[in-house]
This record gives sequence, structure tokens and C-alpha cells, in this order.
Amino acid sequence: MQPAKGFFLTIEGSEGVGKSTALKFIQDYLTRAEKKFIVTREPGGTDIAEKIRHILLTPNAAETMLPETELLLMFACRMQHVQQVILPALSKGLWVVSDRFVDASFAYQGGGRGIDISRIEFLEKWLLQGLKPDLTLLLDAPVQIGLERAKHRGPEDRIEQEKAAFFEGVRQGYLKRMQQDKKRFRLIDATAPLETVQAELKKILDDIHA
Repeated sequence: MQPAKGFFLTIEGSEGVGKSTALKFIQDYLTRAEKKFIVTREPGGTDIAEKIRHILLTPNAAETMLPETELLLMFACRMQHVQQVILPALSKGLWVVSDRFVDASFAYQGGGRGIDISRIEFLEKWLLQGLKPDLTLLLDAPVQIGLERAKHRGPEDRIEQEKAAFFEGVRQGYLKRMQQDKKRFRLIDATAPLETVQAELKKILDDIHA
């Protein structure tokens, strides 16, 4: 399922680690480098997936979403995203830059919700059939620092309303995932000054072309 062309770059991290700022830097870098690219996100990325995103992230006082429901909805979004956006773009030789991908399910639904990792691995194997990012940038910061930053972004969505213990599970889920695939991941200290983070991003992107 992995196309021969294009380059698949994902940005991962828990709340408040600066993914949006990093994403903007990468967009500017690729524009200056005259690379053809698209930027997309999960959950979302297609019309159907964005509708599911709304269900996933909108607080519902009348009914609690089950962890299993959340996981399956995430993968429903992902399947649309892969087939409608990611694979077509890669097949055309484009860079695909995605704000989160399958690693987020291992972190949020696995580490955060406590769903057995084998169930997530089954869905990954069945639906993605070997598709993985070429490079994943993991922005990492202690949970309390990330949550303090995230407080200033506006109203919290359903997942952002979770307690610190949930996000600690998310962080550890990401770090464990990285340990299992060190070649693909690049860990970035999100507590460093912005200039330091951007210098690290530039170095990583420069190395791809070396």
C-alpha cells in the first residue's frame, strides 16, 4: 500500500506542544524549497472525516462516548483520509504533511483510554496495509506545561476536557511508540525556545535532502 512516490511526514504530540506553530514553519520551509505539498489533519481531512471529527470532539452531556467507539470512529476517519487524500497525493509525488496519523491512536486510545494495543494494531494492519509515514516529528513536553499552554487556545473540545492523568497516558503512549520505531521518529523538545525548535526542524528537513 506504500506508494513509491511522494514523502509522508506526520507531526505528533499531546496538547499544547506547539504542533500548529511547527506545522506553519514546515509549510514555509517547503514553499521556499519549491516542494509540491499538501497539508492535512486527523481526525478529518475529507468531507466525511470532518463530519466524524465533529462527533468525536463535540462534548455531549447526554451520553458518554465509549473508548471503543472513539477508536473505531478515529479509524473510520483515517480510512477516508488515506484513500481520498493521502494515497492520491503520494502517488502524484507530493509531500503529504499531516497533523497526526495512526500514532495518535496508539497514544490517545491506547495510552490515554487504556485500550489493548493489540486491538489498535489489528485495525492498523487491516486498514492501512503497511502504510506508514516516512518521518514522524514528535513534539514532547511535560503534561502540565502542555496543558497550561493549551488553556489559552479557547473553549476545550471533548478530548481536551480530560484530566492530567489521561494526558500523561497519552504522552507515555507516544514515547513508547517512538521507542518501537526509532528510525522513523524524531523527538523534539517542545519546552525549548521557539528559535531552538525551529532550528531543529530545519536541520531535520535539510537532512532529508542531503
